[in-house]
Amino acid sequence: MVENLLKSLVIVFGASALVVLALNKLRIPSLVGFLLAGILIGPSGFHLVTDTNAIEVLAEIGVVLLLFTVGLEFSTASLISIKRSVLLGGGAQMVLTILLVSFLALPFLNHQPTPSILFGFLIALSSTAIVFKLLSMKGELDAPSGRLMVGILIFQDFCVVPLMLVTQALGSGGMDFLGTILKLGKGALILGLYLLVARWVLPVLLHQVIHTKSRELFMITIFFLCLGTALLTSEIGLSLALGAFLAGLLLAESEYSHQIASDLLPLKDAFMSLFFISVGMLLDLSITARYAGSVAIISLAIILVKTLTGSLSALITGSTLRTSIQVGLGLSQVGEFSFVLASAARASGLLSPEMYQLFLSASIVTMLLSPFLFQAAPLITTWVVRKKIIQRFLRMRSDIPPDLGKRQGHVLIIGFGLNGNNLARVLKEANLSYAVLDGNSEIVRKMRKKGEPIYFGDGNSPDQLKRLGIGRARLLVIAISDPASTRRIVSIARSANPDLHIIVRTRYLAEVADLKSLGANEVIPEEFETSIEIFSRVLNHYRYPENAILEMVEKIRMDNYQALRFVEVGQCRIFNASECLQKIDMDAYRIPPGSFADGKSLLELDIRKKAGVTVLAVRRGSDLIQNPSPDFQLQEGDVLFYTGDPESMEGAWSYFKEGESLLTASSGKTSSFETL
Repeated sequence: MVENLLKSLVIVFGASALVVLALNKLRIPSLVGFLLAGILIGPSGFHLVTDTNAIEVLAEIGVVLLLFTVGLEFSTASLISIKRSVLLGGGAQMVLTILLVSFLALPFLNHQPTPSILFGFLIALSSTAIVFKLLSMKGELDAPSGRLMVGILIFQDFCVVPLMLVTQALGSGGMDFLGTILKLGKGALILGLYLLVARWVLPVLLHQVIHTKSRELFMITIFFLCLGTALLTSEIGLSLALGAFLAGLLLAESEYSHQIASDLLPLKDAFMSLFFISVGMLLDLSITARYAGSVAIISLAIILVKTLTGSLSALITGSTLRTSIQVGLGLSQVGEFSFVLASAARASGLLSPEMYQLFLSASIVTMLLSPFLFQAAPLITTWVVRKKIIQRFLRMRSDIPPDLGKRQGHVLIIGFGLNGNNLARVLKEANLSYAVLDGNSEIVRKMRKKGEPIYFGDGNSPDQLKRLGIGRARLLVIAISDPASTRRIVSIARSANPDLHIIVRTRYLAEVADLKSLGANEVIPEEFETSIEIFSRVLNHYRYPENAILEMVEKIRMDNYQALRFVEVGQCRIFNASECLQKIDMDAYRIPPGSFADGKSLLELDIRKKAGVTVLAVRRGSDLIQNPSPDFQLQEGDVLFYTGDPESMEGAWSYFKEGESLLTASSGKTSSFETL
């Protein structure tokens, strides 16, 4: 038994490596290679692997580990943040797909409602494993389309249980509504109690495990929690994958979530490849070849129907048309849990062996096409939204006032996440004109109530950018998590306004050169800005001169971040600088309104004697007065730059604070001070 399993695994991994390597030369995604490898070595291919049961078990573990790591990345708070996508988007997608497929299938199934509804169930589910894998590979889990797809997939996973119960009831000849409700209620109660207890017990348990400093015990505990929760959900009628996802959500709240994810990553990838290979093994090539025309038509129909229903469900949540189409294309394949439902339906007689194989063949075809549809999604959406009828629809849906395009010299912000929000706050305080475009209708409504000049729309639309005054704008800031849309917006904006200064926030360094070539003036990659902040703080800790640090930072940015790869700072120079400067510090103090120092001269304040520091300069407005004389009189808003050893700096802080306190005590008013 063990030898047969090892032999099968050797063949599976060996064949997969060869196929994926060959396809990689053609730049075809590895997921396609795994599916093709399964078809080639399976019972209907070269018959190299005969015992597929063990492979299927390992593949199921792969799906469990995938959903577990996904749960680790989400946490309860992030799941609540996409509740609209889960409930509204997921509910709409399931209902629309089941109804439309059932209606279309009736004429082909002799107008029998039961098998028609069953096919609606089978096609409504999408592949959690494939979509998550493709989104991770493209770095689009946080993109608007990615977050919406994730929400819909989570809702689908929750629907697996009731769909299974209904399928079993249809197979037994009747629907026991009371029994179904009781089963669901019992499962929800048990699961709720478990999650409640686990939330209180897990932190204590993990703390005790970590305290032993045993890596083996830590990994065993994590596997126990992951597989144990999955088994529990399976026992009460839910799916294994859903239980693993919930276990990941619980552990995501702990401080060890990143360590868990990194330790499980190699295992997850290995087991996930087995899942796709096992799916390929299920295919019967003889039946697929016999009904090749029917398989092609069914596959195309599934993709079209699911793209339509997925896009409509995304539109219902308030997403832009471009995002909605990408969601529809991303969810256009049949899911792995559909195979579980199809097996149950075949066992109960609802599906004949030939119908089962037809469905299986079409499902695998949709899975094989998924990576290509993901890659083609930006081109397809661009082609669709360029149509005149679509442009009219977008203009009708847009809430941008026509006179907005007449303003001049303003800032346009695309995306109102954390970066866009902070930028708008600063612009408002600086009294600079700006307008915001965002594709999330919920955010637009919420921020519009707060008085923000924010409008719903898609930055990929030249018409909407024109209505925002792109031709007269002074500066454009793009702060969205969608690489394809970012590139297109830069291209459109540069064509519309050659003098526009474009600043782009992106996630990865690899995108900098491409965005620069499209016309972006400044590209800020998050990963390198983080590294810059880290080395700046390290050098600052060693008392390295601030101007030298700033020169390094500017050099890196001016060289498109290439300089970071070869910046060398002499260790002796840093060490000597720290030796010389470790007893010297510098700080600044701004004279606030009503300050005790307002109207007094440096001689009257006697800062050197009372505070132990030396005033180097005073900034008044845009002027810098260096080495001010003792009779120099301070005013509200002046900034004092002073230096001294660390102990004196603390004394200066106390002196200023005590002075403000004395003023407060004598005047009965509160006063504040601030440092720069």
